[in-house]
Parts: sequence; C-alpha cells; structure tokens
Amino acid sequence: MITVSGLSKAFGAKVLFRDVTLTLAPGRRTALVGNNGAGKTTLIEILLGEQQPDAGEVHRPKGMQIGYLPQELTEMSQGSVLETVMGGAVEVAELEVRLADLAQRIATTTGAEHDKVMEQYGDAQHRFETLGGYAIEAEAHSILAGLGFDSADSSRPLREMSGGWRMRAALGRLLLAKPDVLILDEPTNHLDTDSVTWLEDTLKDYPGAVLFVSHDRDFIDNVANRVIELAFLTATEYVGGFAEFVVEREERLQRLESLRAQQNKEVAKIEQFIERFRYKATKAKQAQSRIKTLEKLEKIEVPTQKELISKFGFPEPRRSGREVAEMEDITIGYDGVPVVSHVNLVIERGQKVGIVGPNGAGKTTLIKLLLGALQPMAGHWQLGSNVDIATFAQHQVESLDFLCTPIQELQKVARAEEKRNLRTVLGSFGFSGEAAERTISDLSGGERTRLALAKALLNPVNLLILDEPTNHLDLASCDLLEDALRAYPGTVLLISHDRYLVREVCDALVSVRNGKVTMHMGVDDAVLSPRTSGGLSSHSASPAKPVAKAAPVVVDKRTDAEKRNQRHVATRDLIKKIDKLEKDLGKAEAEVSGFQRQLADPSIYEDKARVKQLVEEFDRAKSKAATLSDQWLAAGEELERVERKFA
Repeated sequence: MITVSGLSKAFGAKVLFRDVTLTLAPGRRTALVGNNGAGKTTLIEILLGEQQPDAGEVHRPKGMQIGYLPQELTEMSQGSVLETVMGGAVEVAELEVRLADLAQRIATTTGAEHDKVMEQYGDAQHRFETLGGYAIEAEAHSILAGLGFDSADSSRPLREMSGGWRMRAALGRLLLAKPDVLILDEPTNHLDTDSVTWLEDTLKDYPGAVLFVSHDRDFIDNVANRVIELAFLTATEYVGGFAEFVVEREERLQRLESLRAQQNKEVAKIEQFIERFRYKATKAKQAQSRIKTLEKLEKIEVPTQKELISKFGFPEPRRSGREVAEMEDITIGYDGVPVVSHVNLVIERGQKVGIVGPNGAGKTTLIKLLLGALQPMAGHWQLGSNVDIATFAQHQVESLDFLCTPIQELQKVARAEEKRNLRTVLGSFGFSGEAAERTISDLSGGERTRLALAKALLNPVNLLILDEPTNHLDLASCDLLEDALRAYPGTVLLISHDRYLVREVCDALVSVRNGKVTMHMGVDDAVLSPRTSGGLSSHSASPAKPVAKAAPVVVDKRTDAEKRNQRHVATRDLIKKIDKLEKDLGKAEAEVSGFQRQLADPSIYEDKARVKQLVEEFDRAKSKAATLSDQWLAAGEELERVERKFA
C-alpha cells in the first residue's frame, strides 16, 4: 500500500497542486484524470520517487514492487519480444537458475551439507511453484496474444518492431511481473479495441493496486473503482467509475456554487459596511478590522465552463458529391500479398464512419488507398466530385517544427484567401494569449497533438480522415473534439480505440477483420468492442445492412452446403489432432502437478535417492508438457488459417 498525505508541488511561481492525499491499496483501481498541465505526470513521478514534493509525505513499505509504464519508452530491450516480456518474471528466472544449481549440488554432496541443500531446494521449489514458475512461459504467450501479437512475433527482435508494438511488449512485461502497485500512463494509446477489451478484463482481476491515467471514458468506466481528479490546484477523489465521477463532480460543483454565492453575500455586506463607515471616527477601527478580514478570506473558487474547456472550430467546407468514396471488388495489399480482398464499400456525404478492427487487419491500408498512397491489386475505386481531404495521424505530431511557435506553425499552411484570424483558431484549440508564442519543444504531448489537429483542420475541407486523434489529449479536449465532430457538416472517417468517441460521433462502422471489410449501419457494441479471449474475437460480426451500390448477395444453398462440406473435410483431421493433443496435454500437466505435490512435501526429503529420482522424473514431465503445449498451439493456429479460407 502507498499512502500520500499533504503533498504539494510548484515550479517557481506556478503551483501544480496542494495538500494532495490518496491511498493506493490492493484491489483499488484508480483513474487519475485532469487537464494537460494539471500535474498528473509530476504526481506519478513523486509516487515513484523520481521527484521530491515541496511538502507532504509519501510512504512506500520496504520491499514493495512498483511497476511503471510511461507514455514514451526511453530504453529498448535488445532481446526478442518473448524475452522482453519474460524479463518481467525476474524472481522466477532467478529461482529457476537456483533450482538447477541446487539440483546439481544434491548429487554431489553428502551428510549434513546434503541435508542443508535438500532443505534449500524444497524451499526454493515451493516458492517457484507459488509464483507459477512452471507455467510462466505459457502465461507470457497468453499475455502477448491478448495484446495482439501473433505467435510468430514472439521470436522477433524487439528493435524491429514499431514504437507502438514496443510499448505493448513493455506493458506485457509489467503484467507478467505482477508488481504490488501498477502505474500506467495512457496504456490504451497504442492498443486496438480488441486489446483494450482484453486489458480491461485483465486489470479488473489484478490483485494489486492499479493507478492509471487515461482519456478513454469506456476504459475508465470498465476498470476503475476510484477516480481522482487533479484540477484547480488540488486532488479530489470520487468512488466509482467514470459515470459516477461525472455525477459526483457536478454535485460538488453545485455545492461549491452555493457556498460561493453565500460567501459573496457576506463579502458584499462587509464591503458595504467598510464603504459606509471607513471615514467615521467612531467606526473606523471596526472598518479596518473588516478590511483585514477580507484580506485573509480564502475565496471559494468554482471552475466555470470557460475554464474547463476551450472550443475547437471548423471552417465551412464546400459541398461534395453525394458519394464521397466508392470501392468495387477492391483487393489491396503489399508486394503481391493481399491484406483485404473483395471490398465493396460506399461512403456517402455527411456520414461519420468509425473504422474498427485489430491492429494489422488493414484499417490504415484502406485509408492509404483513399489518399492515393496505395494502388489496388484488383478492382475499381474513386473519390466523388469536389472532395477536399484533411488527414490527421500521430506522425504529424512528430513532423512539427519544434523550434517554431504555434502561430508560426499555422502560418506555414494558412491560405491567404481564407483570411482567418490564426490567434482565434489557436485560442479555440487551447492556445490563447502567450501560449501561442511558446516554443513547440516546450509543449506537452497533449498540447502538440492539439496543435497538429489545428494545423490539419485550419483550411476548409469536406472529408476528415482521423487516425487516433485522441492520443495524448486530456478528457476535456476529447469532449471538445467529440462536440466538434458531431457538429461538423462534412464527412468523417475515424480510426480510434476510444469507443466512447466512436459511439458518440459515428453513425456507421466499417469492420476490418480477417481480410474482410464489412459496413454496419449504426454503432453496434458487438462490432465496436467484441469481447476477446487470447486476443481472438469471440463474437462474430453482426450482419451488415445493405450499402448503396454494393452488389447484392445471392444465397445459393447448394453452393453453401458444398462449402461447408469442403470445410469439414479440410479441418476434420486437424480437429481430431487438437482433441488428442488436449487430452495428452491434460494428462501431462496432471503428471507435472503430481510431481509438484510430492516435491512440496517436506517429509520426502528424508529419502535422498527418492528425491533425486523425483527431480529427474519431474524434469522429464515438464519437458513433455512443454512440447505438447507447443504442438497444441501450433495445431490451433493451423486450424485458424484453414478456417479463414472458408470464411
């Protein structure tokens, strides 16, 4: 348990927070929310011991393990993806080495020394079993699958992976380590909706304390049982998820407003007395006393709507044709290998479409086609008439000139004929007054994201293509973006893991899965956020409603029956093989458990020869179980590949 009391922190004249008190206890899953710049990262660094508070105390019990996932990695593992994740099981790895050493010493010692080694082996083996050491690699593979890694990825060097996948591996390492306190800074930024759902289920069962920063309202609601809001120089704790937090915060603001109104009445009476009797000799002393009272009075501050949010603004675009984009029997991919095939899709003017599916399924590939950055392998596509496109992706944040100011960055792309007041635009994106003149290198990640959005949306367009626009935005900015997109008169294509944003903004979904692209009218949660098991969807996509100009589907019962028969023939041997492997694996794991129970019995160590025999048999049983597990996983993956051919 970590306890914090009376914490205060300031940088120069800028006070971040005062008198912060909180507790991180086992089973408590706390969401830390607040606007960019409120001090969330600073508070986390104080909890970790990387910064010192100006006042207050942080109590961390001796020996407590704290795991931390930052927004950006500063170090990179030199090993494979699996080795990186397995690195989280430090104690298990140390115990495995110790057990091997002790097993050798058992065979080479006699007498009292032998008895001592036997006792040490029993203690180490018991601890190893308690930590789940015999199943630790299988658990690592399960975590990797949940985070969206293919089985082939586990052996790939981590340095070959993109930044997002490295972050996933770092998260997997932490989850395998199971620290007493788990601190995550925007853990969903690099995940797709399937992996976010898996992470929610994992964290809900986490035995230790969890503190996480997130802008994803669904994620907060599904994971947190506490919300701490860092705002207006203090931290306020709310019990419950995001929905309860919103209700309680509004009630708190109403109470503050009532108290402030009452205080204002009292202040008005005092000021009236001062004004009336300040210069009367008989009352001058009383008037001076009241002046001192006002000077010492700590005024009740209530955050106004203007303080809580600033507004995004979109210029009015020209009217596009009714059909903004059309694809007919499109197949697209790379180096002759298709990613998605036989795509029939029509996007109509004014639609707001969420593009959903696991990472690597082809969402970005589909967007590249619309932008003309990729040509189809087969089929025909076209944009409608008068379509003007603006795009936003995370790489645009990295392409900002960090030596420029926000106003200078907008001047690079502003069209003279639009005659827009750039300071007004920046103000609507949260850069008012002096903030427009700050160097971009001094901006936070969220501020840079807002600036990149402002730059992308400065000139009028009628088709917005947004790829994860909420990464690094705070909750207030997410709310503003949501309001702006709902009011936006053009067409929107939105790739986002933020299910709340997609649900609130979009009126249709395009699901990209298993090489197929399916249009769904409306926003069905079964499509948006399928529950997952081992990283694989356990829900089939709901039937798509007809799309304009899409070729009609004719159900041929005979053809359908033949297809089912072909699928049965192609998979029956694999299914039999998997069933047999499952039974054999069950027996092997039961045998391993039997040896574990025997070796955990202290009395067994009185018979030295028997212990040596048990250790050898136990090692053989573990090896057999591991081989069967690998064969079972490989057969399951082969079955999935075969079944995809008939999907």
